Amino acid sequence: MSIKSDKWIRRMAEQHGMIEPFEPGQVKEVHGQRVVSYGTSSYGYDIRCANEFKIFTNINSTIVDPKDFDHNNFVDFQGDVCIIPPNSFALARTVEYFRIPREVLTICLGKSTYARCGIIVNVTPFEPEWEGYVTLEFSNTTPLPAKIYANEGCAQVLFFEADADDVCETSYRDRGGKYQGQVGVTLPKT
Repeated sequence: MSIKSDKWIRRMAEQHGMIEPFEPGQVKEVHGQRVVSYGTSSYGYDIRCANEFKIFTNINSTIVDPKDFDHNNFVDFQGDVCIIPPNSFALARTVEYFRIPREVLTICLGKSTYARCGIIVNVTPFEPEWEGYVTLEFSNTTPLPAKIYANEGCAQVLFFEADADDVCETSYRDRGGKYQGQVGVTLPKT
């Protein structure tokens, strides 16, 4: 298994539609304004957060249960900046739609810009032949409100390709994964 470079990421995005929309370089400024960078890096792809959010709330005093998730645990919000309350949590989705090849697995880690502010970005691996918009999990670990910027970078995806003789027998698509083809901010499914 090997990590893939910027050349491979560009080729897979441009020839096979692995990432759409795709940015072949690093974007650090938009319309003369600094942004949290996104696009292709040396050995990864910096994804952007879209402007759709679900912010955790305790208004209804419900319990968070992954097997019986109550949709009243969240407040929907749409905008260019999402404020996450202190010691709270929000879900979002990527701007980019991914189509992961059968021989590839990804790991996604939060960008240092957010990590250094106490904002943890958690994303589960993209399994072989998974496709969809990525649901992003933002945790504000600080005692202060925290800003998340829509249409700017938030995490970096690293692509690992299996050796030709070691491609998985069963992909995410083969087993009918429950998050296949997700289009919005997707809540837990059982």
